[in-house]
Order: sequence, then structure tokens, then C-alpha cells
Amino acid sequence: MSCRASFHAGRLGLTGYAHDSSGVATAYRATVATIAPPVCGRRCRARYPRIVSATSPATPDDHATPDGRRVALLTLGCARNEVDSEELAARLHADGWQVTTDGEGADVVVVNTCGFVEKAKQDSIQTLLAAADTGAKVVAAGCMAERYGRELAASLPEAQAVLSFDDYPQIGARLDAVVAGTAIDAHTPRDRRELLPLTPVSRRDSAVSLPGHGTPTRATMETDEHTPAHLRQVLRRRLDTGPVASLKLASGCDRRCTFCAIPAFRGAFVSRTPDELLAEAEWLAKTGVRELVLVSENSTSYGKDLGDPRALEKLLPQLAAVDGIVRVRASYLQPAETRPGLVEAIATTAGVAPYFDLSFQHSSEPVLRRMRRFGSTDRFLELLAGARTLAPQAGARSNFIVGFPGETRADVAELVRFLTEARLDAIGVFDYSDEDGTEAAGLPGKVSAATIKRRYDRLAALADELCSQRAEERLGTSVEVLVDSVTDGVVEGRAAHQAPEVDGSTTLVAPVDGGVDLVALRPGDLVRATVTGTEGVDLVAVPDEMISAAPGAVR
Repeated sequence: MSCRASFHAGRLGLTGYAHDSSGVATAYRATVATIAPPVCGRRCRARYPRIVSATSPATPDDHATPDGRRVALLTLGCARNEVDSEELAARLHADGWQVTTDGEGADVVVVNTCGFVEKAKQDSIQTLLAAADTGAKVVAAGCMAERYGRELAASLPEAQAVLSFDDYPQIGARLDAVVAGTAIDAHTPRDRRELLPLTPVSRRDSAVSLPGHGTPTRATMETDEHTPAHLRQVLRRRLDTGPVASLKLASGCDRRCTFCAIPAFRGAFVSRTPDELLAEAEWLAKTGVRELVLVSENSTSYGKDLGDPRALEKLLPQLAAVDGIVRVRASYLQPAETRPGLVEAIATTAGVAPYFDLSFQHSSEPVLRRMRRFGSTDRFLELLAGARTLAPQAGARSNFIVGFPGETRADVAELVRFLTEARLDAIGVFDYSDEDGTEAAGLPGKVSAATIKRRYDRLAALADELCSQRAEERLGTSVEVLVDSVTDGVVEGRAAHQAPEVDGSTTLVAPVDGGVDLVALRPGDLVRATVTGTEGVDLVAVPDEMISAAPGAVR
């Protein structure tokens, strides 16, 4: 089965939202650098947009009284939003709220919205309206709320409050006010890049709320650089119990890609310190996490505001050494900033997945220049070749925009050449259309809608074919599979080249004789397996040996 993505973004309508979401008006189609669409394969699941985790934690909130205030946190969008929700959960729990991800019986439902593309906005609006239908108080938070503020509040009276990122440190007080019926004025959106100093190294002293950074502001730290990681307080409360969790390296982005609006509402780039990250990694490991997925808007910039542009390659082995962690996966890499030392660290460090999530977007130099990006087909191929020299089975994925203003048939031919030679494991193709507030929306040389569709269809079909061919190249190879789930006897996991939810999966099947007992496998187990079949980007493999059993699993 083929699975392709074409997400469309639209500005909020000023006349309000009907229950059929007809208030999303003036539609345009946008592509942003951090979007990872579904790819070819049997099970196609998109990182953007989606509702994350509809199940409550395995154990109830044992610190809440039966008649206590109950809040449901519903998360849409990216992995960074998941981290933000878990910080909100920790803050609310500390303020005496019973936190769940099930809206049934909740006094308040907080929807952590996604606002990058039209379908994400529609999902956000529909989720807010569905929450209102339950009779609970409804609060909009997250990217859509931050981006539109008063406009969203005026358009959606079903929501009792629309919160900014600046409200996160006082989230408990904000919900108390909502329950009490006190009106909360929505914010007027502003360019959050202007809230922090222009010089990266000066940003950490600024009192600006940074979601997912685990502290109310950067100026009120209770610990210093001499405090051991295991003694640092972690402001996070997990909302699921799976063996994989995201770890936010940083917030914001300093790049000025002409098609992307994210920096305007996520702000300038700010790294978390290595000690903060190690403390959170240790805490996650103690909750049963086995794989850490490092997320940010631009992971290759990590450390530039800490005075160490090579901080990520130093951090990777430290995270991999955390007791209980068996895999660390870096994501959101900018090709122009991917240094040889970082390539080597990802490709050769024990416990780090040899996996390259590279945001190419295109490979034609003229198109890349109009995007305010750098590179070319040959440079990108050299980058991939360098990674595969160090790790021949390294995984690689990327996203591409077709129909960008000024794109010619020669540009498309150059992109086809790159895709054909790159041997990527996963390819996301997006059709361009203007996005509100971006420089690209004002560029000349617009490509007609019919031409964009024709190019998109061609590139998406090629991507399906190339992804399947790349999966077939792995037949007979040995892969390390982390078990994600065991359901009705079906054991499903992911090899090192497969990121959660976007790059396919690996189904483990029983060996003819010997090997690993399939029945005994549990989520969190890491096994070595031989690939025996493929279906799209998905693999079928026979487990040969246990590498690391999940601690505490009942067998």
C-alpha cells in the first residue's frame, strides 16, 4: 500500500469555527523543515499532525484525592510538543491536580495544539470542540494558541482560555482561574525571536519561558554546573509507559528559511545544558525508557549558545552511557551544519543509532538559495557517503518540497538525480504553497497548482519505489531491534534505521529452530535479528539473540 502526505496550512478565519471546522479559511499549503510525513510502507503513521498517546499512565495519580481537580492533557503535533505536555503535567501535579490523558470526567481539558499546517489546525480545532462537548472547561495551549492568541480566542468561544508559552510556569494558577470562572485575557501574538538577545551566548540569562526546558525561566536556576546530574530536579511527568521517549535538546531556531514560520512563534535558539539533559535522561531511564530520541528545531546548532559548537558530539556518548539506555537517536539535523566530527560521533559511538535525519528540502542549488539554504546534489551525496563509509548500514531520511517559487524542470531533474543516488530509507515529499508570514509567500516565479501536483505525484511515486528498494537491500543483514509492543502475539519493534512512527517498523517472527523465544519478548528488549522479508519500508526479521533484556519485565 502506498502512503503519501500532502498537508495544507491555513490562516484562522475571523468569523469563528463551526463544528465542521469550516472556520479554517483562506487555505494555503505549507511545508516546514521539521515536518516528517508518512512514507511508503504497510503501516504509515505521521509525526505531523497526530494526537499523541490516548492512554493514561499505567499507574493512577496516587497523590490525588478522589474529589481532587482532574485535568486531561491532550497532545497534538510533534515530539517536542510531547515533552512540553509532560512538563505541564509535572507542574500541574505539583499544584495538586490529578493529571490524565483521558478526557472522561475531567474538570479541565488542556489541548496542546499544533499550528504548522492546515490539517494540524483542523485537528486542533476539532479536538477543542470535542472536549467542549464533554462539558469540561477547555483550554488551548501549544503552537496554534501561541501563534494566534487573541484571534483564536475570538474565533473559538468554546475555549475558556487561550494560553501563551509565557503562561506555562503558572499553568496551575491559570487552570484554577478557569475553574473559578475568571476570564483570562488572551495574548497578542508577537515574534518570539525578539524576546531574546541577538547574541546566542547571552540568551541563557533572559527570563523568557522556554517550554520543555524544565525550569520556569532561565534566570531562576536552583542548581549550578557543579550539581551532579542525579541530584538535579526534573520537571517532567510521563504520560505513557512505552520504552521510547523524546529528550528536548533546545528550543527555537536561528535559521531564516524563506518557507518556514516556526521561529516566529517558537523563538530564537536556546540550548539546554548537558547537566540538565543528563539528569532528565537518568530520570527517563528509571521510568523504563530504553531509547532516547533527541529533538529540537535544529539539533546541529546545539551548544553554540553554550560556547561549545561541538557539544552534541560530546553529549552523545554521555547519554549512551546512562544506565538502562540502549539506544540514543539524534534527529532534526541541518545538512549545512552537520560537521565531520558529528557524523563520526553518530556513526561510530556505541549505543548511538547510526541514523541521519537530514533536512535536505531540495538538492538544486538555485532552489536552495531561494530557500535561504545551502548545499547541492553532490555535496549532499558526499555527506551521505561519508556517513556510510563509517557505518555501511546507516539509516537516512529526509523531506523535500516540490513546486517552490522559481523551480524549473531542470531543478526537478536534479532532485530526481539526487533521490535516485541517495538510497534514503525514508522520503517525505511535500507540495509547496504560500504560508502566511513567510518570505517565500512574496517570491516571484510561482509555479502553477497543476504543475505542482504533477511534480508532486511523480516525486511521491518515485519515493515509494526507492524506499522499497532500499528496504530490500537490507534482506539478509543483521539488525538490532528494540521491541516496542507485543500485541496478540505480534512482536513489533524498530531497527536502528527506523525512528518511531515515521520510518516503518520491524516485525519479529519465530525462528525455525534455536534463536530467541518469541513468546518471552517484552517491550524494551533489544535483540539482534536477521532480516528475512520486507513490505514497503517495513521489515520482517528473525531474532537471533538477546542483546539487552528490559529490566523488570515480567516473563
